[in-house]
Amino acid sequence: MTLINNIDSLAGNFQGDIFTDTLSLTLYSTDASAYKEKPLAVTRPKTIEDIKLLIQFAKDNNTFLIPRTAGTSLAGQVVGSGIVVDVSKYFTDILDVNTDEKWVRVQPGVVRDELNKHLAFDNLFFAPETSTSNRCMIGGMIGNNACGSHSLIYGSTRDHLLEVKALLSDGSEAHFKDLTIEEFKQKCSQDNLEGEIYRNIEKILSDKEIQKEIEKQYPDKSIRRRNTGYALDILLKMLPFSEGDILFNFSKLIAGSEGTLLFITEAKLNLEQLPPKNSGLVCVHFNTLEEAFHANLIALKYHPGAVELIDKIILDCTKSNIEQAKNRFFLEGDPAAIICVEFERETREEIDAIRDKMVAEMKQAGLGYSYPILYGNDINKVWNLRKAGLGLLSNIPGDAKPVPVIEDTAVKPEVLPDYIKDFQAILKTYNLRCVYYAHIATGELHLRPVLNLKEPKDVELFHTVALEVSKLVKKYNGSLSGEHGDGRLRGEFIPLMLGDKIYQILKDVKNTWDPNGIFNKGKIVDTPKMNTSLRYEQGKEEKKIETIFRFDEAEGYLRLAEKCNGSGDCRKSHVIGGTMCPSYQATKDENATTRARANTLREYITKAEKDSVFNQKEIYEMLDLCLSCKGCKSECPSNVDMAKLKAEFLQHYYDSNRVPLRSWLIANIAKLNALAMPFSQLYNAVVSSKVLSNLMSEAIGFAKERNLPKLHKHTLKKWIRKNLKRLNKSLPEDASAVYVFVDEFTNYNDVGIGIKAIEILNKLGYRVLFVNHEQSGRTYISKGLIRKAKQIANNNVSLFKDLIKEETPLLGIEPSAILTFRDEYPDLVDIELKSASDELAKNVLLFEEFICNENKKKPINQSLFTQEKKEIKLHGHCQQKSVASTKDTISLLSIPKNYSVKEIPSGCCGMAGSFGYEKEHYNLSMKVGELVLFPEIRKTEESVLISAPGTSCRHQIKDGTDKDALHPIEIFYNAFLSVK
Repeated sequence: MTLINNIDSLAGNFQGDIFTDTLSLTLYSTDASAYKEKPLAVTRPKTIEDIKLLIQFAKDNNTFLIPRTAGTSLAGQVVGSGIVVDVSKYFTDILDVNTDEKWVRVQPGVVRDELNKHLAFDNLFFAPETSTSNRCMIGGMIGNNACGSHSLIYGSTRDHLLEVKALLSDGSEAHFKDLTIEEFKQKCSQDNLEGEIYRNIEKILSDKEIQKEIEKQYPDKSIRRRNTGYALDILLKMLPFSEGDILFNFSKLIAGSEGTLLFITEAKLNLEQLPPKNSGLVCVHFNTLEEAFHANLIALKYHPGAVELIDKIILDCTKSNIEQAKNRFFLEGDPAAIICVEFERETREEIDAIRDKMVAEMKQAGLGYSYPILYGNDINKVWNLRKAGLGLLSNIPGDAKPVPVIEDTAVKPEVLPDYIKDFQAILKTYNLRCVYYAHIATGELHLRPVLNLKEPKDVELFHTVALEVSKLVKKYNGSLSGEHGDGRLRGEFIPLMLGDKIYQILKDVKNTWDPNGIFNKGKIVDTPKMNTSLRYEQGKEEKKIETIFRFDEAEGYLRLAEKCNGSGDCRKSHVIGGTMCPSYQATKDENATTRARANTLREYITKAEKDSVFNQKEIYEMLDLCLSCKGCKSECPSNVDMAKLKAEFLQHYYDSNRVPLRSWLIANIAKLNALAMPFSQLYNAVVSSKVLSNLMSEAIGFAKERNLPKLHKHTLKKWIRKNLKRLNKSLPEDASAVYVFVDEFTNYNDVGIGIKAIEILNKLGYRVLFVNHEQSGRTYISKGLIRKAKQIANNNVSLFKDLIKEETPLLGIEPSAILTFRDEYPDLVDIELKSASDELAKNVLLFEEFICNENKKKPINQSLFTQEKKEIKLHGHCQQKSVASTKDTISLLSIPKNYSVKEIPSGCCGMAGSFGYEKEHYNLSMKVGELVLFPEIRKTEESVLISAPGTSCRHQIKDGTDKDALHPIEIFYNAFLSVK
């Protein structure tokens, strides 16, 4: 019987989930590091008993367990050939909060930022803050001894870890906490594995020669970010091995042990009071990178809470990222680097005074050229930009990328300028570029040399650079790992960093805790060579993939998928907010993430042996739960546009197979509606009848629970032909003109909204023009029939390219339709129309965008609107949030003097075009709606208006809450006094 068969036999007693299928193993074969290794199995335990079963299984079958939470490790900690034990789905409870004593007990799968949202009501928070804090979990933070931007004040996770409950390698339960000398002795006397562990450390740390060796070899004590090897130097400071009052606590060793010693089931954490309300962020701009290292030393004199470095390479990457481009507002000129210096004080006046003194000293030293200070939410925008750094780096074109190899080195800040000078000499020797960013205040810069790990010579250089820099770090008595851990990336160099004698002691510690090698084998000690088992095969000939969309910016279809570096931004939950990724937010399953889809595309396409690399059912099934919401296009720092990847894939998959009838019907809905329009009354009677509509839904493959959209009695285009000339006659000859785009949804279903939009424009003095045009092609794109969408795009661009200018823009009503001009068309049209499409896109606007732009130029007369008070709750459309913004929709609805608007903090509504109608997706669709949108609407008073620009969003709201949502145009129209 194979091991896989053996583990499948656990299923009868195992309450959680066990996966041994090829796809699941593929998804868990990588993390955010450069490594890839297929695990034996993937498990998601529900109970402690489940974990005990796994421990026994590993012991009986000579395999090992790999603890995993969010899977964002940079040193390969959660990659290996053992059994992945993912606690991110079920071990997610906040167990107890003690506000008086300021501590919390949690399970290891609790997300750091979600924990702090929970604690904020009591004015408390868990202080360590990684750049992945919106999805990283406490178990991972303990494993890596994570620090974060504010470690100057708050230190590392180790400093806040009070107690740990865990399972040892024999399956026994243990509780690690502060011990008096007497309690320590009692532990040593126990006749079990726990007792052996205590006796082992007592023997090691009582040895005077070992004490001297620890003092000699471990990094400088003043370096707060030190995570090389096991923390024997920290234990040595405790009773009974040192004088003082620090009680012995193995939790401090467990922090940073990367799951190699035990399996954590619960942690007790110290909490801090929330910092002062007033914060100021000084963003110092430099002409050279070197200036930043010296300016950092000046900044530190003024006791900041954080100082973070961002270099030009990352700043340049923000330009092409939709979300982060908005966060560049504070930049002046084109700096080679900036440092962000944060101060938290009781008053803004204190912050201003400190800033003035610091800037004066920097100017006197000739450091920096601009020193803007930011307050309030602007600070969060800059920190979000900084946190996006890792993901942004994947936007660098080509296969050569800034790689994690020596990205976690830490030295004393005082020696950082000299250290960097020596480091740059190493780079020069090997003719390498490098990215510099992150924690300059504590001497830990994330240094990422640019290497192409698809090339054998760069794979060797990967190892060479790691070795050379390890020697350099040792020269400065620093730590090779500051917060990212050793894993399999740096374990090889621990003997160099700590000496062979200490390394043998580390192995002794590992063997005492885990004599059978059950926990995370091959990490920290006995690691494989650091440039083996890498994500990419070296020297492999690249497959040429012909596509219909252009993927020029990413240099090809496959490279767009490869831009996913595993940082897991798509794993943030609805509690954190944002649109990406709705299917993950609803299921909490790794296979529902954008990362999983990108990993699947990368793996299956690169290994495809078929003529068509797209003709693979595994990819088809993996992409099935992608709602094509476009959230990843803007929120993923790496800009992995999964909706675009999915649409392209589907077209080629259908080429090899066939287009499903339902997909064909949905894609051609406009044509079908046109055929049904003469019989609209009969059609509406059918879809209004529960029996008949159920039969229709069953035939199509739609969920019977859904209400099918009704047709209007006439099309909007017909109304335009009948009424537009009359409306325009009332305007002066020199009236400004706008073109209106009649999309396929507004033309047949939401005709009243289109009429209202035209009448509003007319009343505001705009001549509305219309030329008969094709539909937008949105339905074809969403169902993967992009050859047809390409024809439509070509026709529309050819029609409008000479008509649409800045003074005569094209206005649209349905976001998903009009935004195709700005999003898909430029990469879809024939190459000879590319420049015309780019120009056209600049002057294609949502109705709300146009009105708000005009209102800024010349405010609309308030007397045109009702003085009645109205409250409005807005649910923004996914593609609008991604490609454009909801700001103009909010502004439009706020033009009437007494209208107040609040945006619901919802992501995707869950309908996503036809997705929520499809019977196999209905339950997931409703789960997405139930995350935020439905509960928020249900608790809303009847007098409050619900608004949603998207037609599918309005249908979802009706089906999920039985409340009618209005298009913003309808609300704006109803506020007019003169259009009724």
